[in-house]
Amino acid sequence: MGCTLSAEERAALERSKAIEKNLKEDGISAAKDVKLLLLGAGESGKSTIVKQMKIIHEDGFSGEDVKQYKPVVYSNTIQSLAAIVRAMDTLGIEYGDKERKVFLQGWARPSPCHQGVGKEDRCFGLSCCTWASLQL
Repeated sequence: MGCTLSAEERAALERSKAIEKNLKEDGISAAKDVKLLLLGAGESGKSTIVKQMKIIHEDGFSGEDVKQYKPVVYSNTIQSLAAIVRAMDTLGIEYGDKERKVFLQGWARPSPCHQGVGKEDRCFGLSCCTWASLQL
């Protein structure tokens, strides 16, 4: 035995160096990762934050994601606008005119017609009418 390494020892040393190099690179890349713990009650907006971060810091949503989230967005819009209309009466906020009041109060009642085809038009019409009804 001398000061030289056998072929097996050299191969093992090279594997060891490669592993060390990979560990170092992984450590550098892991140091750049940011982990965020979102705590909150149900319906507090945790998943909304994650989706917004994805839009801002990644490439946004794929076509399949858009198809999946589109009905949810429209449903949330209708529910939120209905909550505004119900709150207008509670808070004593006047409507712009009586026709809009009747229309919006009809929309504020839960109904199966709020589901399905044409949500885009209903959301747009409802949001425009609600906004126009607020006497700000």
